Amino acid sequence: MWIDITQTMKKGMPNWPGDTPFSFEVGYTKQQTGSVNIGRITTSLHTGTHVDAPFHFNSEAETIEQLDINTYIGDCYIVSCVGEEVITAEMLSSIDFLGAKRVLLKTVNQPSEQFPEKIPVISPDVASFLKERGVILLGVDNPSVDPLDSKEVSAHHALYENGIHILEGLDLIEVTPGLYDLIALPLKIEGADGSPVRAVVRKK
Repeated sequence: MWIDITQTMKKGMPNWPGDTPFSFEVGYTKQQTGSVNIGRITTSLHTGTHVDAPFHFNSEAETIEQLDINTYIGDCYIVSCVGEEVITAEMLSSIDFLGAKRVLLKTVNQPSEQFPEKIPVISPDVASFLKERGVILLGVDNPSVDPLDSKEVSAHHALYENGIHILEGLDLIEVTPGLYDLIALPLKIEGADGSPVRAVVRKK
């Protein structure tokens, strides 16, 4: 059975302060068109569960439609880091990812309707550690892999330099650590710096 690990896109959902909030409305009603309701959305590409394209933090790098979709489909290992303020390579070194090329970090146990004031920091040594183990995707249940006030976004750059793509804003409340299948496909948006995804996992 597949488990949905996607945040529900809805009015009032947490978004980056100052960024475009999510909104949905029925632009044309069935009464108006005579046949169908037609909805429209407005949102930042970094609200809710989403993929970062390297172009998000590197103007010379790939945009979302240029990325290999196979990165976002396949085996993944979910790791519990609940309660940790800093996530390091040493902390992850004792975990057998069972050959999974995608790693998802669970850091919270309680859902929240508020944008966080602080999130766990991913140590710079994590990127090279994951590369050594063949990991190509890192997912987190936070809005970013970097501190919320970071301008250098060093974790973003370190992961990219080590061939690891980024999945953010997951909802891992209902899942336990272990090996899963993952599907988290981004939309094919030309020139985009990211994309919302519908992320699901299935226990292996």
